[in-house]
Amino acid sequence: FFFPQVLLLACAEDLECVPGFQQKVFYIEKPFKFTEDKLILNLKFDDCKGNNKLNFEVSNPDFTVELDGNLVALKNVSEVGRALFVHARSEHAEDMAEIFILEANEKRGALKEILKLEGNLGIPRQKRAILATPILIPENQRPPFPRLVGKVIRSEGTEGVKFRISGKGVDQDPKGIFRINEMSGDVSVTRTLDREAIANYELEVEVVDVNGKTIDGPVRLDVLVIDQNDNRPMFKEGPYIGHVMEGSATGTTVMRMAAFDADDASTDNALLRYNILRQTPTKPSPNMFYIDPEKGDIVTVVSPTLLDRETMESPKYELVIEAKDMGGMDVGLTGTATATILIDDKNDHAPEFTKKEFQATVKEGVTGVIVNLTVGDRDDPATGAWRAVYSIINGNPGQSFEIHTNPQTNEGMLSVVKPLDYEISAFHTLLIKVENEDPLIPDIAYGPSSTATVQITVEDVNEGPVFHPNPMAVTKQENIPVGSVVLTLNATDPDTLQHQTIRYSVHKDPAGWLEINPTNGTVGTTAVLDRESPFVHDNVYTALFLAIDSGNPPATGTGTLHITLEDVNDNVPSLYPTLAKVCDDAKDLRVVVLGASDKDLHPNTDPFKFELSKQSGPEKLWRINRLNNTHAQVILLQNLKKANYNIPISVTDSGKPPLTNTTELRLQVCTCKKSKMDCSASDALHISLTLILLSLLSLFCKSF
Repeated sequence: FFFPQVLLLACAEDLECVPGFQQKVFYIEKPFKFTEDKLILNLKFDDCKGNNKLNFEVSNPDFTVELDGNLVALKNVSEVGRALFVHARSEHAEDMAEIFILEANEKRGALKEILKLEGNLGIPRQKRAILATPILIPENQRPPFPRLVGKVIRSEGTEGVKFRISGKGVDQDPKGIFRINEMSGDVSVTRTLDREAIANYELEVEVVDVNGKTIDGPVRLDVLVIDQNDNRPMFKEGPYIGHVMEGSATGTTVMRMAAFDADDASTDNALLRYNILRQTPTKPSPNMFYIDPEKGDIVTVVSPTLLDRETMESPKYELVIEAKDMGGMDVGLTGTATATILIDDKNDHAPEFTKKEFQATVKEGVTGVIVNLTVGDRDDPATGAWRAVYSIINGNPGQSFEIHTNPQTNEGMLSVVKPLDYEISAFHTLLIKVENEDPLIPDIAYGPSSTATVQITVEDVNEGPVFHPNPMAVTKQENIPVGSVVLTLNATDPDTLQHQTIRYSVHKDPAGWLEINPTNGTVGTTAVLDRESPFVHDNVYTALFLAIDSGNPPATGTGTLHITLEDVNDNVPSLYPTLAKVCDDAKDLRVVVLGASDKDLHPNTDPFKFELSKQSGPEKLWRINRLNNTHAQVILLQNLKKANYNIPISVTDSGKPPLTNTTELRLQVCTCKKSKMDCSASDALHISLTLILLSLLSLFCKSF
C-alpha cells in the first residue's frame, strides 16, 4: 500500500503555512442534543498574515463560531441534519470547512473517503509537532507478534520526551492490542485482528515530558483493518419457499434468494454470485428454473405446457442454491441453501359426476340425507379449484330438498328438509349441477358431465290422523250442567288410499272434567267446569285427545283443545283482616281499614258494599265508612272498656244477582301504658255484640 508514503509527503509539505482552514473536514458523532454554549469542536483558520478582520459564518443559524474558532450552539438543538458548513473570511484569505454529523452506529466511511485521496487528503493542515498518519493492517495476520505496523513522527525531535498512546485497543477494551515505543514512536500490534469484530480503531497519540506532562497532542491516530476473504456466504432467512402458478409464462419470477457475507461489502470478498447446483425431481425437465447470478431471482425457463401440475411427478421442486463470493471466481468461498418451489394449482379441470344418474329411496315424513353424489376433479384437493359446490337446478319447486358439500370427501349430500307425502307424489326427479369454489380459467368450461339426475322414490308409511284445526278452541260458561256438549272433534287420515277408520280417546284431562265419544269425537262434560280451579290458567282449560286409525300397526294423532271459561258470579266476597286491636284510652278511634276480595271476575267483584249488622241499645258503639270500591274503615264512636268485641260485617259484590258474605271482626280493647299494649284481660271477657243485645232484650221483656 502506497497511501502512508503519500501522507508523509503531505505532512512534510504542511509544515509551511497554507492560508485557510488547517483542517477542512471533520466527523463528529451526533449527541442526544447539542447543549447551548458547550464547545463542539475548535476550527483552526490561519491566513498566514495575522487573521486581520476575521469573520465566521455557519450554514445553520442555531450555531456560531467564536473568534478563537470554537464552534458552539446558540441554544439546545436536537435536529441538525447531516452536515454543517463554516465559511471564514479575513482581509487576505477565505476558506470553507465541512463538519459531518454521524449517527452513533454509522461508520466513518470507506478507506478512500477517510484518506480523502480526491481533493483534500484529510490530514490536519496545521503546524503540528506530531505527525500520525493512518495505519493499515490486514486482518488474520499470523505470528510472530508483536509486529511493527507504523510510526509516529515528532518534527521537533524526541530528546527528553516520550510518546504515549491511548484509546480502544490500548487502555480501553479490548486492551493491549496496540503499543508504542516511547522513544522511537514505532507502533506495534500484539495479536491477530478480525475486521468483522472491529473494522477500525481511533487512537490518540501525545508527547509527554519525563514527568508525564503533555507537551504536544493529543493527535488522532486511525488504525484501519484491511479485509481478508475469511467468511463464507450464509443464507440466514430460511426456510426458502416459493410458489408459482401452473401454466405460468416462461420467465416468471418465483422467489429471490439472498445470502449474507460478513466480509467488507465494498470488496470482492463480499461480491456474491448465485448458481443452481441441483434440481429434484428432474422431470419433465432437468432445468425447470434459472437463477439470476447477481440478484438471486429464481425464474421459470420451461414452456407453460410443461409447467402442468396434473402431469408432474410431484408439484414440489427442491433446488440446491450456491452462493460464491469473489464475484463467483474459483477462489471464492461458497455457501448453499435449499429452495423449495411449489407449483400452485389453477382451476383448469371442471368437476365431473362419476355417473349420469343416481337413485334414492326415502320414506314419507322422514328428513335427512338420502344419497351422496360423487364427483371427480383432477385439481389440487387443498384448493378451491377442487372443492365442489352443488346446486339443484330443476325438480325442487317446493324447496323440499337441499344439497351440501361434504368437506372431507367433496361429495354432494342430498337431503330432504321438508317431509315428503306419498299421497301427493310417489316420485321426484332432480337435476343437480356441480361447480368449483374458484372460477374456471377462461379457456375451460363446465360440460355435460358437470350435471346429473337423481331419481327419488317415496315409500308409503301409515301416518297418524290429523286434527282440523289443531289446536281447537271453544268458549263456555263455567258451571254448565254435567253432560253438556263442548264440541265435536274432527280428524282425518292422510292415508287416503288405505280407507281406514278413526277412533277417539282422551289423552290428557288434568281436572277429569271431560269425556269423548270414541266414534264421532263429541266432547262432553263429566263434572262442573270451574274457572277458579287451579287447573285453569288465564281462564283457559287445556286437554289433549288422540285419534287412532285402524292400520297395522295403528298410527296415532294428537289434538289440543283449549276451553275458554266465562265467569259466573259463584264466589262470595271475603273480608280481611278479621282481627283488630285498640287502646281503651285511644284518641284516634279509627280502628281498622277493611278490604274485600272476590275470586270472580269483573263485573262480579267490586265495587263492594260494606254494612254493619243492626246495632241496638241506648247508644251506638261504632260505624263503618266506605273508603273506595274495595276498602272501608271501622270507627269507634266512643272509648270502650277493656274487653273483646265481635262486630258482624256484611260485604256484598256487584254481581247479578249479587252475593253477600257476613264476617265477624274481632275487636280487642286493651290497656296501653308506656307504649305497651296489654290485651290479656280482654281475652278472657269474650263480650260479643250479640250477647249484649240478647241480655238487653231479656231485661226488657222481664220489665213487662
